[in-house]
Amino acid sequence: MAQARKKRVLAVASGGGHWIQLLRLRPAFTECEVIYATINPGGRAQVAPARFYLLPDANKERKLALIWLILCAFWLVLRTRPDVVLTTGAAPGYFATRIGRLLGARTLFIDSIANAERMSLSAQMAVGHVDLVLTQWPELAKDPQPKHRGSVL
Repeated sequence: MAQARKKRVLAVASGGGHWIQLLRLRPAFTECEVIYATINPGGRAQVAPARFYLLPDANKERKLALIWLILCAFWLVLRTRPDVVLTTGAAPGYFATRIGRLLGARTLFIDSIANAERMSLSAQMAVGHVDLVLTQWPELAKDPQPKHRGSVL
């Protein structure tokens, strides 16, 4: 009897706190094949032996860098063919979730725990374009999104 393929999860975040919070989710994916992507080359050692991809850093002030990031994120999603694209934020995760959804993956955006007074810009932009946006603060939850399912990080 053939074994069922493990769910393939593409976990994407920018650096710093977004990446740290993404790594805190690892125990939730022990039954999955997880592929990681971030802007920091040092992330490779943190997730070894899992597959790891480096994405360019970009933000709204660097328009050409954003275009390059979108192209790289598109190639990454196309290459890895994830079942799920998950992010804890900023531009690399936002674009990966948007592209992932276009290509048929389920998508999840978990906004940073640091955003206690308002959603991050990337999380605000993700609402309506990803399957689920989660906030870790009940007072930021809205209908239909973002949802609050407890403090997950």
